[in-house]
Amino acid sequence: MSTANEAANYEYVTARARARRAALFDTDDYRKLVRMGPGEIARFMEETEYEEEMNALGARYSGVDLIEYALNRNLAKHFNDLLDFAEGTLYDYLARYLRKFDAWNVKTVIRGLYSDADRQEIEDDLIRAGELDDRTLNRLVEADSIETAVEVLDNTLFGDALAAAYDDYEETGVLVPLENAVDRAYYRSLLTGLPAEPNRATRLYVEFLQAEIDFRNTRNALRLARSGADIDPAEYFIPGGRLFDEGELRQLVGNPDQLVERIRTSPYGDDLDAALDQLDAAGSLIEFERALEQALLEYSHTLSNRYPLSVCPVLAYILAKEREVDNIRAIARGTEAGLSDEEIEEELVVR
Repeated sequence: MSTANEAANYEYVTARARARRAALFDTDDYRKLVRMGPGEIARFMEETEYEEEMNALGARYSGVDLIEYALNRNLAKHFNDLLDFAEGTLYDYLARYLRKFDAWNVKTVIRGLYSDADRQEIEDDLIRAGELDDRTLNRLVEADSIETAVEVLDNTLFGDALAAAYDDYEETGVLVPLENAVDRAYYRSLLTGLPAEPNRATRLYVEFLQAEIDFRNTRNALRLARSGADIDPAEYFIPGGRLFDEGELRQLVGNPDQLVERIRTSPYGDDLDAALDQLDAAGSLIEFERALEQALLEYSHTLSNRYPLSVCPVLAYILAKEREVDNIRAIARGTEAGLSDEEIEEELVVR
């Protein structure tokens, strides 16, 4: 494990990240996959950099299950490699950011317990790319109730937030309070303890994270505005972005037109202009959310080109790799469900 006292090795890690990004599936690859059945997709993946995972898991799984578990294992391998490569403050930034998979794993376990899923199914869905060690993850999987899982996480970054939200969960019987607590704890950890007088590297890290928080708040705000549900927007608000504060978001959710205009005049307005036009014309929130993901990928790519020797290209690669995994998963699931090629293609986010 690297320490903050070591010099950050940006040149080496960004070179490795760019090489791996260049190997990601492109539009032609997705076009081929969309026209394949699950078995053909699996065989195609065996001839790509997913070969190791497909071969390792092929004796236990088949079809879409094999594809899903191979994707998760490959994702964890690549991101753990990044941590192995990184030194100094770069390691710290990446370790913080990859806690998103701790959040993923915690929510996966909680959802599995809530739905009485089989323990093996829960374990297979974990992505071991965060900071929670195997012992903690194994204890989570072995938990016999959500209350026990919350207790297991007591001394982690999610502990206080989950403990505070547990009463709301018991009162409502829905997972929203717990899932929101996990998300807010994760994003809070990203920006906690940074230098009071940040250097250029830290400012770039913060700028990247602020954009992700802004895009997430934008998505949540539009969901609430379109739903008409009587829900306090503060329950979904994530502090740390540039676009909204909690009071402004609460006000704008009650007026969707003002909310859209606020986004148009924001620093991200140019990136989201076409998506907002589509939202106005078709009223499709699902299409807008995909456009948000596309815009975040574009924004991350812009930052990585603008600051080539910084954390930005590495974080941009992480987002792009996640998107590749999500796209392949969507194709496999859509094919299995009998969706048309056009319907599957509408689910993809391709830069």
